[in-house]
Amino acid sequence: MRIAALIAPATWPAVIAAVQRHGNDSSIWLVATNEPPAPLVGPPGALLGRALPPMPVPPALAESAANELLRQAAAALGMPATCQVLRGPAEQAVVQVCRGVDLLVLARDGDNTRLGPASLSHQTRFIVDHSPCTIELVWPTPPPPNSPP
Repeated sequence: MRIAALIAPATWPAVIAAVQRHGNDSSIWLVATNEPPAPLVGPPGALLGRALPPMPVPPALAESAANELLRQAAAALGMPATCQVLRGPAEQAVVQVCRGVDLLVLARDGDNTRLGPASLSHQTRFIVDHSPCTIELVWPTPPPPNSPP
């Protein structure tokens, strides 16, 4: 089985644990994106309702951070794996990777305090909706309890 695992800063330990459950007989591809996280903005109401201008992340710094993240994830995996930093819009790059694998493992990266669609970011929702392979979607933390009907 060919497995791709999306390695992201806040969720990679859960993704690695899921990949490990599939065993050593798989071909594993760890991928991270060089797309920097959303720009930092000021708190709501800052400057009389105007947000602070975005603070851009230099591309070289984003690439370096992605490589370091992959290094840590590969070490934690403890199995042979190919590592690659994907370039371009994250969601499109990940969907492209899915064309060559049997399984994509990724984690929820939205609001993890409750069940529902808000537990997926816009990018993750795009990946789930457009990937042509099987997807294993894991919680990065214990899932919240079911709410009463």
